[in-house]
Amino acid sequence: MTGHQEKPGNLTILETLALRGGLNVSDGHPRMPLTEPQRRIVEQLAELFDEADKLPFEEIEREAQTVFLHGIGQQSAPVGTGRLLSCYSSSVAMDIVARTLAERGGRVALVHPTFDNIPDLLKARGIELVPVAEEEFERGMPQLPDDVRAVFITTPNNPTGWVLPEQALAVIAKHCAETGRVLVLDTCFRAQDPRAQYDTYRVLQETGVQWAVIEDTGKLWPVLELKAGFLAWSEGIELDLVEAFSDVLLSVSPVILRLISRLAEDAVDGGYADLRALVQRNRGLLAGTLEGTGLALADADARISVARVVLPEGMVDAQAFYEAMLEHNVHVLPCSPFHWARRDEGLRHFRVALARSEEEVSQAGHAIAHVALGLAGERV
Repeated sequence: MTGHQEKPGNLTILETLALRGGLNVSDGHPRMPLTEPQRRIVEQLAELFDEADKLPFEEIEREAQTVFLHGIGQQSAPVGTGRLLSCYSSSVAMDIVARTLAERGGRVALVHPTFDNIPDLLKARGIELVPVAEEEFERGMPQLPDDVRAVFITTPNNPTGWVLPEQALAVIAKHCAETGRVLVLDTCFRAQDPRAQYDTYRVLQETGVQWAVIEDTGKLWPVLELKAGFLAWSEGIELDLVEAFSDVLLSVSPVILRLISRLAEDAVDGGYADLRALVQRNRGLLAGTLEGTGLALADADARISVARVVLPEGMVDAQAFYEAMLEHNVHVLPCSPFHWARRDEGLRHFRVALARSEEEVSQAGHAIAHVALGLAGERV
């Protein structure tokens, strides 16, 4: 199979292969058609460029951060305080946080499973990780070794769609405050799930915990990777985030921030509802095509734009199923790398992206069903 690697280094490598051709339901980036309001905004790019050229950067950045974050319930985000910076991507923000956590020392407790670039970025900075299951966080603060000096939670989590409840966040944050731990949240899928849109910043500020939060616009609008990540943090945090940020970049493009402002306005005015409806339809469409195959969706409560599929016992594992899908020129994502501490836990799952046209999800679903039935026939 052209371009295939037997043992890919990480999930992003597989997602990159999917960009080279074929039916791509691999990466979680939005690749569905623009809505009509979104297309009208994109058609105004020349005007947005001229506006960005004339207006002060601080004004442009403040507007983009305010419109986007307030539109997803984050009224207490520290806009205009100097404790909220714009990055080219959430991964850049994560690497900045990882560097400063390494400088602070100690181990980091990280939710398990989660997208593998998070543990990879942390480990690349020399940080030792302690895996913590979602259900442990949901019950409140898990028992952690004394040398754990930071807690890192992805909510909504990728690939499961799990959301950390507000009450659990308050308990965890309070405990971190009492034990001197830094609490880091990756909320990059927040805008897709209203359950994650309680005012996180208010909860954090009320506990007195040292915190950092990573937000993202890159999972929402199909605008060819024109996006930004946002990195916010608490007063008095023991992480030198400003210096680490300054070593990486000066600023994001004001044109992109201008575009984000307009897209976020449209999102509040019905765009988010349209996105959620598309994801829900595609989730149902995928589930329907899997009926009778022995495969099923894994996460009944998931609302984000990816879906895990469970392979039945006795069928091939997810890596082999991924390879079989490549024979049909369809790219899905095997889930073992999400289980960064215990890869075997992901052997029976693969992930399908739902931020696609209904036609693409239908085609992918029928191809998955065809491969599954073929493999089932081979076992008979």
